[in-house]
Amino acid sequence: MSRRNLATVAGLMFFFLCGGVFVSAQDVPLPTLPAGAGAADKDAPKTFTATPSGLKYRVLRKGTGVQPKATNKVTVHYHGWLDNGKVFDSSYDRKESIAFGLGEVIPGWTEGMQLVGKGGMIELEIPSNLGYGDRGAGGVIPGKATLHFLVELLDVK
Repeated sequence: MSRRNLATVAGLMFFFLCGGVFVSAQDVPLPTLPAGAGAADKDAPKTFTATPSGLKYRVLRKGTGVQPKATNKVTVHYHGWLDNGKVFDSSYDRKESIAFGLGEVIPGWTEGMQLVGKGGMIELEIPSNLGYGDRGAGGVIPGKATLHFLVELLDVK
């Protein structure tokens, strides 16, 4: 077996042994936290984890409370930007948190918010198929856009 094939097999074995979750080996600097955001944990990961759907995430602050389910309503503060760094929406800028049902938002949010506990902070990298797809949104988010979010989970109901 060639080294390339061996590396591929080893990578797939790791993927399946880890429950279908891929951990990126590439370090990515932590995002600049918006004004009003709480602190990230000192040991926050420098790498993203990818789920089988393609969502990438890293928990920047471990929550101590319950993790929401897709049927829960959550209250969050969030900051969203595109690959080019352009911010398209931020509850921090409005200085007002927002509450919504996880079944009422894009699939990347529904999946991602279930990965952090109340009081936690998560960074999400949402591929377009889990976001707004080919259509984009509101003239602010272009079609096929990868969305980036920093989210603090304030409450779960």
